[in-house]
Amino acid sequence: MSCNNCEIHLFNGIFQFATDDGILELYYNHGMLLRSIDCSVCGQTCVKSGIYFRCQKTWRISIRDGREFETTKCNFRKCIFHKTWLERSQLALQQNFRFMMLWLQTNASREELIFNNVGISKQTIVDWSMFCREVCIYACHSSTVRLGGEGIIVEIDEAKFGKRKYNRGRIVNGVWVFGGIERFTGNSFMVAVPDRSSATLLGIIRDRILPGTTIISDCWRAYDCLAHHGFQHLRVNHSLNFVDPTTRAHTQNIERTWWEVRDNIPTYGRREKHMEGYLAVLFQKKIFRQIENALFHEFHIGAL
Repeated sequence: MSCNNCEIHLFNGIFQFATDDGILELYYNHGMLLRSIDCSVCGQTCVKSGIYFRCQKTWRISIRDGREFETTKCNFRKCIFHKTWLERSQLALQQNFRFMMLWLQTNASREELIFNNVGISKQTIVDWSMFCREVCIYACHSSTVRLGGEGIIVEIDEAKFGKRKYNRGRIVNGVWVFGGIERFTGNSFMVAVPDRSSATLLGIIRDRILPGTTIISDCWRAYDCLAHHGFQHLRVNHSLNFVDPTTRAHTQNIERTWWEVRDNIPTYGRREKHMEGYLAVLFQKKIFRQIENALFHEFHIGAL
């Protein structure tokens, strides 16, 4: 537990909201929950009672010859979490909030931290982590921003994430990831790919990078065709130089990105089938972490 003390200290400010009323107010302020709704039966504005909106309209109805009446009440009610992921959760509101904040703010090897501070089983942590990765994957698929353009440089590269076979030699089992990063803006993409063939990589390049872009890569033969598809192409031979002595081309930004990826995917218990999710989480954090409350807001809106 002591190794997590520094991380726990970082969340003291976040956990000040960890009362039901404080958490709900935070969700209201971010537009994740509605403060009021109208009754779908009679149209009257409902009153919030606990975690439900309830219609309190009453009226009198005749029960005998218009001379005897009884009062009846509209029975309409709706959970305040209706049509949100919170409606489907079996966890307490505070457990949900603590889990999400720890999951969003810490790196991939976070299971023990969550286990010690949220009070849920490790299987529940695994299940909810899978849900969170799916939210991030959906957000990435919804983004259609393409990198580059005339006069803009995009560095591309591919890397393999895995481990050496039998812990020795150069044979590596794992997943190939192809990525690109735009100079100056830092906008990027990362995609798990089945292979490094020209057909596979070119298809992604044409989907993710605008024609006319100056692309810098290493000398992998799959990139030889780029100049024939509307791109300006510069190469750097990494077996000789980190920076090409003639063109000054380099891929140091994308290489640095791979270090960031390696630091943010699980070291142990990593599953190849989850690589797309690991990359999507990193992509979301990279975009929104520098903006106050943006990561919290965008994730929860995406999870609705």
